Amino acid sequence: MSTARVRLGVLVSGGGSNLQALLDACTREDFPAEVACVVSNVPTAHALERARAAGVPAVVVDHKAHASKAAFEAAILEALGAAGVQWVCLAGFMRLLSADFLGRFAGRVLNIHPSLLPSFPGLHAQRQALERGVKVAGCTVHFVDAGTDTGPIIGQAAVPVLPEDDEKSLSARILVEEHRLYPLAVRLAVTGQVTLDGVRTRVAAPPSTGELALRSPGATT
Repeated sequence: MSTARVRLGVLVSGGGSNLQALLDACTREDFPAEVACVVSNVPTAHALERARAAGVPAVVVDHKAHASKAAFEAAILEALGAAGVQWVCLAGFMRLLSADFLGRFAGRVLNIHPSLLPSFPGLHAQRQALERGVKVAGCTVHFVDAGTDTGPIIGQAAVPVLPEDDEKSLSARILVEEHRLYPLAVRLAVTGQVTLDGVRTRVAAPPSTGELALRSPGATT
């Protein structure tokens, strides 16, 4: 018997490489979700082309065209509702969402951030990491709350910071791991293998899957 896939809405503002990772994951027969709608606040975002190439509805909701944040978010909610979206994934979406918006998808909004949170939230996380001289960086998938990258953490992947790294090279190394981690975290979340416990999460994943979420690249058993 086939099981209906969870319908994802992906919010984007830029190139959409993490959107592409989700679109690619959704082509696998065993993946429990499908991208039902992509919404961008930037009309020229390349992510819209990625969505159209995959046959996914791509909607522009330009924040500059709305008189208030409430009106902007209402338009996004209308687009998500029309597509029957059940979960929302932020993939380089450069606008903070209000508590009212998040309440419409309580516990069902995910984000990926290019640092090992809670270190280096906000913009230019890779630059922040280099400026502080950390030896390990990485990425985090977390539930979204009304703060800036403060929601409960679902999974993380680590990468070494090399002596010759600049912001571009470190960002590229982290991005490889983002593309691996985000689909995994979505799989765990939408299948109920991640539950919220206050400001923390509990992950009830099979050992092999959980191991992937916790290991650093190049780690050996």
